[in-house]
Amino acid sequence: MNPGFRLKTYPLYRNGAFVQSEPAWDVVNPATGEPFARISTIDRAGLAQAIADAHTAFASWRALTAKARGEYLRRMAAELDQRREEVARLISSENGKPLTQSLGEVALSVDHLQWFAEEGRRAYGRIIPPQAEGKRNLVVKTPVGVVGAISPWNFPLMLGVRKVAAALAAGCPVVLKPARQTPLSSIAFAECAQAAQLPKGVLQVVCGPSDQFGEEFLSNPLCRKVTFTGSTEVGEVLIRNAARTVKPLSLELGGNAPLLVFDDADLDVAVEGTLLAKMRNTGQSCIAANRLFVQRRICERFLDAFVARVKSLKVGESSEPGVEIGPLIDEAAVRHALGLVEDAVTRGARVLCGGHRMARKGFFFEPTVLADVPGDALCRHEEIFAPIVPVSTFETEEEAICLANDTAHGLCAYAFTRDLGCIFRLADHLEAGMIGINDGLPTTSNAPFGGVKQSGWGRELGSEGLDAFLDTKHVSIRVPLSS
Repeated sequence: MNPGFRLKTYPLYRNGAFVQSEPAWDVVNPATGEPFARISTIDRAGLAQAIADAHTAFASWRALTAKARGEYLRRMAAELDQRREEVARLISSENGKPLTQSLGEVALSVDHLQWFAEEGRRAYGRIIPPQAEGKRNLVVKTPVGVVGAISPWNFPLMLGVRKVAAALAAGCPVVLKPARQTPLSSIAFAECAQAAQLPKGVLQVVCGPSDQFGEEFLSNPLCRKVTFTGSTEVGEVLIRNAARTVKPLSLELGGNAPLLVFDDADLDVAVEGTLLAKMRNTGQSCIAANRLFVQRRICERFLDAFVARVKSLKVGESSEPGVEIGPLIDEAAVRHALGLVEDAVTRGARVLCGGHRMARKGFFFEPTVLADVPGDALCRHEEIFAPIVPVSTFETEEEAICLANDTAHGLCAYAFTRDLGCIFRLADHLEAGMIGINDGLPTTSNAPFGGVKQSGWGRELGSEGLDAFLDTKHVSIRVPLSS
């Protein structure tokens, strides 16, 4: 980098205005390993002020009709869609993913906004038949209040937008804290909100020390709910700290998704579906296929076809045409990937392709397939977050289900089969909040997203995603028995 070149410092979005503040943090492009921009930050006191400003905005925002709030969301969606190329390039610069995938992330974010713009109008209560004469019983839904939203770096726009869209549709102002590595696409989203003339204080985007921000969100009585996407380890810390004030949490945490390939599967569909489930965003996805189990009778045929496709994947910077695999997020991620491969090989696994860091600038790692991975290998138990596919075999459906469920996590699971009976048995017995059958990408705006076991609490998206930001109240009314 030219020593005389000054990086652009991006502002934060606070109470309806873009404000620069110090200190500013470097934002690194994973494809080069070098800073390309800076982001302003605030301290804990600044966050407390943002929460207070959001609380001030709450009364007028909740008073709007759901239809009126939806109009703001639609305008935000239109602004984001209009700027999709620019925002996608920003995502690729800060995250490293191929530009085509960044464009897909923008498109899904637009869809999330459009979905909740409509779903806000369907926050239904109900009338309950009375149990006693002279009473009427109502159930009503009301917004919880100010929401503290913490989003991760792997889908830096989409995972923030899905929190913001649902909360705003429900009538709740949001203070959004994006990940330190990838804050710039969230600032671009705030620009869309301002262009849509969203009232001040209803959405704010702030950056600062994660530990201090977490403590303020959880202890500040004006912040009524915290929603977080990230690791199970951080989720456990939030749970412990939230217990002091009984703060409601929505948590989308780690995954260890199994992918089952049965011997009756369409091999071409299974290969392409596995590539999508595993390699999207360079394997850095909470719903990425982490453990691949193939029925023994077809394992060699599957591996021949799958390894050939993995070898054909183009690795490079987002700007290069035809790129399918980008860099990992940082140096620590590369070291983690190398350690997982070394551990698996030490325990008896075979490297069919890849397994090394790439000899180029940035944090690039070769797409890797490991065969004969034993049950005690770390990659069978830790979230991989890299383009590494550990493959093992199974004999029977019962064994496959047992292997799939042998994890503390339960976010997503995948299976490839044409047996309808097997499909329904898997739906019943796989311990996961989402299941993709012959489908490597089961996420959609109108269906719930979330996990079981240690993969989190609650659901995003779908009608459940709106309900996460609503309080349920029972109103009992005694009425005259006669006029």
